[in-house]
Order: sequence, then structure tokens, then C-alpha cells
Amino acid sequence: MPKSETRYVCQSCGQDYPRWAGQCASCSEWNTLVEEQVASSKQQTPSKFQITNYKSQAPTPITEVDFTKEQRMPTGIVEVDRVLGGGVVGGSVVLVSGEPGIGKSTMMLQAAEALSKQSVVLYVSGEESAKQIRLRAERLGTLSKNLMLLPETNIFAIETAIQNVKPKFVVVDSIQTMFREDITSAPGSVAQVRECAGYLVRIAKATGIPIFIVGHVTKEGNIAGPRLLEHVVDTVLYFEGERHKQFRILRAHKNRFGSTNEVGIFEMKDKGLVEVANPSEVFLSERPKDCPGSVITAALEGTRPLLVEIQALTAFTKMPYPARKTTGVDYNRTAIIIAVLERQLGLKLSMQDIYVNAAGGVRVTEPAMDLPIALAIVSSSKNKPVDSQTVAIGEVGLSGEVRSVNQIEQRVKEAEKLGFKRIIIPKANVKEISKPKIEVLGVSSVKEAL
Repeated sequence: MPKSETRYVCQSCGQDYPRWAGQCASCSEWNTLVEEQVASSKQQTPSKFQITNYKSQAPTPITEVDFTKEQRMPTGIVEVDRVLGGGVVGGSVVLVSGEPGIGKSTMMLQAAEALSKQSVVLYVSGEESAKQIRLRAERLGTLSKNLMLLPETNIFAIETAIQNVKPKFVVVDSIQTMFREDITSAPGSVAQVRECAGYLVRIAKATGIPIFIVGHVTKEGNIAGPRLLEHVVDTVLYFEGERHKQFRILRAHKNRFGSTNEVGIFEMKDKGLVEVANPSEVFLSERPKDCPGSVITAALEGTRPLLVEIQALTAFTKMPYPARKTTGVDYNRTAIIIAVLERQLGLKLSMQDIYVNAAGGVRVTEPAMDLPIALAIVSSSKNKPVDSQTVAIGEVGLSGEVRSVNQIEQRVKEAEKLGFKRIIIPKANVKEISKPKIEVLGVSSVKEAL
């Protein structure tokens, strides 16, 4: 009987070592090395089926490769299709990740039910029984005869089901519960996650069946398992939001078939996830009127403009190092804006704690948020409210100048649609706007904007 070799594998980065150590030399994480049995090549059992076996192919000139546009299949959920780039591409592998309880399984069950209206969908669950999924489907109203359930964790059994059922779509929830019986590591280990993900990718590429894989995240917010997991899949989607808040944001961090700038916005209700048709109106529905430190801005997420409320709070402190906290905006850019306000405008902010927040749980990090952040901080510091019917957009330079931003006309139209009366934009962008319905104020510096 062949001997098995013992290796110590880092559960964070996947690097293996011949002996145990307290710190991984590759990723510098502590106490992440776990002992695993590495079987010899004679112990490895090949796939029992030929579904994933590739035929040997000869090299082909690039000019002779078929370059017809890929066919996309809509999922039936507009926000998901927007993030994917228009729909699901045949043979693609989509990794959906997010914190526990954020709604990944709910979204996947709703997407599976929507896809089942077109053809057969196989929903594989390694975390719930068929009865549990049926109870959740009853609550969500996602019952369909074309939605096939398979409570299974063995990757070879899943391959058998795919071969027998011949579905058009497959959902695997989650990759951390899957295992290969020819690998001695426990489910969820680096070796099992890496091999099972690679195996599912080979199935998708060989059969042309799109596969959705649900993945968990660590306490640091990274996808659990090796970094290889993000490289082997075609698309990586992050489901973001606070568990106790109603809004959820679906964001693409990697997409081989579309843009990574698009976002999908959902609202969690008792009947599941509901698409938000007009997110700007939702984000501004609870904003206070004539309150110091509140400024409305038009952020751009992909091709969609969003009106977001930027809030700032300043408070006097006697501590030698005042607090600087941000939520939903870039901390480094906020620190630069504070320095510009002190140096160029002469504001005394060194003895004040400053807190900046993007209301509604949305995250906006583009440079166009500089001017509204500056206005919000000054408004709170001077205790003077900014006009509630005014929108501000602009990038702030180190000398206090306001620089132009991209796609200004879309932002202005979004402000017009929601009934705002005026908008403050960089002076260089004024000539790009044709026939505005609201008052457009072009500024060249933060001082002029104030």
C-alpha cells in the first residue's frame, strides 16, 4: 500500500510546508498551518465519468478561431443581469460571495427559480436538506417543477446528477461544503476547495453549462479558501450590506464577460430580495431637511448615476490626536480634503473629531465625491446647513481647485429627475451640459463653492 505524505498547508493562502510553523512565510498570517495527508499519485482515483475529459486539440492560428459573440441568457432578475453584463454566458463559472446571513442563498434560490422558467435548473445544496429548501421556497414563492434539488456534498455524485438530469444551469451552495473522496483533507480545507472548484470549472467548460458557486468570506472580508479560487472562475460577485439593514448591493469584482463597475441594488423583505428600481429616491427618502453637515451628490456606479447623501459631523475634542472616521467613503481622500480645508481656507480643524458617512449603506469612492465631502465638513464645522435643493459634484486638488469629472450630463439628468433646483459642478464641465432644466453653477475652487 503506498504511503501518504504529511504536509502543513496554510488555510489562508494555500502555501504548503514540510513542518509546522506558527506563522506562514508566504502571507504572514499566524496559526493558519493545518496538517493534511497528501496522497500519492497511485492513490488518486480518476473521474468515473467522461464528462470532464477534454479531447486533445492541435494549436490553431488565431485568425481561424471562431469569434462569434457569446450568447447571453438572462436570469430573469434585472439587477443580476446588469452586474453580469447582460446575462449568463454559456459555460461560465460565477462565484457569489458574502458574509453569513447577507442573503446569498436567498438570491440564488430566486435566480434559480427565474432561470427554471426557461429550462431545467439543478440546485445543489451542501448546507441544507431538501425539506429546508422547500420551506424557504414556500416563503419566497419560488416553486417550479423545473427546479431540481440535490442535497449532496460529493463532487462525483454531483457530476453524475449533471450527466443524468442534463440541466441548463447549476447552482452549488456552497463550495466550502464540497469534497472529493480521493482527497484525504476535510471539506472546507484549502486542498478540497481548490480541487472541487477546479473540477466544477472543468465540467462547465466541457459541457457549456453555466455554474453558480456560493462561497463564504472570512472575518477580514476575503473569500474563504485559496486565492486560486478567484482566479479559476470567470466572474466574482460580492453581496454587500449590513445584515440588520434592508438594502443589499451586488458588486462585480471580476468579470471576464463584462464591466466590473456595475452594481445591483436590492431590498430585503419578508418575501425575499426585491429589486430597487429607483435607488436614488430610496437613499434620499430619510434625509433630514436643513441640517448642517448634509450634502447631496451624484455618484456614478458603472453606467448608473446614484444620488447619495454625504453626512459629516465635527465635534470639539481635547485629545492630542483628533478622531478621523469614515463609512462608505475613501478614508485617504477624506484626510487629504481635511488638510486642504485647513491649508487653503484657513479652517481650524485640528481640534475637532471628524466623522464622514455615506448614508444608506452605499460605498462611493470616486474622486467626484471630494467637493460634497468638503462642503459637508465645512457645513458641520460652521453649523450652517447647505441648501437641501442643491447637489454638489467635483474633484478637489491639493491647491483647492475643483477639477472636472466624467459623465457629468448623466449626473445632472439624475438630479433633474428627482426635482432638485440647482447643481454645483466644476467650471470645466459646464460646456458639456446642453439645455439643463435646473440651475447649473460652475466653480473653479472650493472657496468659490462655499
